[in-house]
Amino acid sequence: MKFIDHVTIVAQAGDGGDGRMSFRHEKYVDRGGPDGGDGGDGGDIVFVASRNQNTLVQFRYHKELKAENGGAGDKVRKHGRRGADLRVEVPVGTIATNAEGLTLADLTEDGQESVVAQGGRGGFGNAHFLSSTRQAPKFAEKGEAGEEQELTLELKLIADVGLVGLPNAGKSTLLSVISNARPEIADYPFTTLTPNLGVVDIDRESSLLFADIPGLIEGAAEGKGLGDEFLRHVERTAVLLHLVDVTSDDVVGDYQTIQHELQTYRQNLAAKRQIVVLSKIDLILPEELAAKRAAFEKILPADAELFAVSSQAHENLRPLLYAVRDAVAEERKKQAAAEPEEKTVPVLRLKDQSSWRVSRENTGTFLVTGSKIERFAVRTDFSNDEAVRRLRAIMQKQGIMHELRRQGIDPGNLVRIAGGSFEY
Repeated sequence: MKFIDHVTIVAQAGDGGDGRMSFRHEKYVDRGGPDGGDGGDGGDIVFVASRNQNTLVQFRYHKELKAENGGAGDKVRKHGRRGADLRVEVPVGTIATNAEGLTLADLTEDGQESVVAQGGRGGFGNAHFLSSTRQAPKFAEKGEAGEEQELTLELKLIADVGLVGLPNAGKSTLLSVISNARPEIADYPFTTLTPNLGVVDIDRESSLLFADIPGLIEGAAEGKGLGDEFLRHVERTAVLLHLVDVTSDDVVGDYQTIQHELQTYRQNLAAKRQIVVLSKIDLILPEELAAKRAAFEKILPADAELFAVSSQAHENLRPLLYAVRDAVAEERKKQAAAEPEEKTVPVLRLKDQSSWRVSRENTGTFLVTGSKIERFAVRTDFSNDEAVRRLRAIMQKQGIMHELRRQGIDPGNLVRIAGGSFEY
């Protein structure tokens, strides 16, 4: 299966059903009154995080999502059927943002759900408008259009440990030895072309998920090589396992190159907890290894953890895995302790539903905008005089008609709102 971690799609929620205009007709019942039912709401589009998905490839050729429309209202106050929600499984770690860059979904746990496009509300039937002053309403509302979103989906794999390093540092070999993963391994750069995941059993009670991304090179954060496309997949890991090929002529320089790329890509990525691993120690002499370890100890922080291993010879792997297990446990505890504090200050984005604006487009035409009044307008049948009179009454209560008069509207002038229009 091809690995896809970034796509753009269109999500169209279902339209609301139209309300019904109907009057009760029964034998021996004089003037039975209005009995038109309400339309059903349109279906939502819901993303559901699933561990069974690990790529966004399903959206590569299926870029449009459409939920079911609501049913129209019927006679005898029958309510229209609600449109079925479209539930779409996406990989855990999927982030959905709209065209304005607002995050609509950030799914980090298996089974987590988020509505990314809301269905339109069904229109009211004429029975809804019966009152003491309106005994025979001869109009019904149209259903609202469902929300349409252009979504950018980005996948950031949720793993415990991220493997980083230069090409051919030994990341894939290590993953193949300690886990059930079978990445491609060869003696040339960029053997790994897509991220690989492997479950590593540390002991009988604990296991960790490792993510191996393509090797980084100098300038990766600016787009050179392959690794920059996949650095997002180690952003959410608890610990980075930084592998350095000990056979290199400049092991310290190799380490610093990767550190610089992590810092350039995202500052908090370089600050993430790391365990440095000198790999391929079976290919050099003990005294040469000792010299290179000494060189590393001069540049690493005092609390940094440094290991020297051989994946091929299975040398020192068990102590490394125990250290990784303990480091992940510590970092997850820190994250869990920090989350309640972060959640106490939610960021709310509120729309001012009451605001509206009147602007004069040209001689004899006025445009009315505003989210609240437009919601009434889109449900109005402009071919029905009684429905238009109701909209005018709502505009009068909100002060819009007064503003139209203040701006010099004359009888016969056209008022446009939400795609409809009527004469003043």
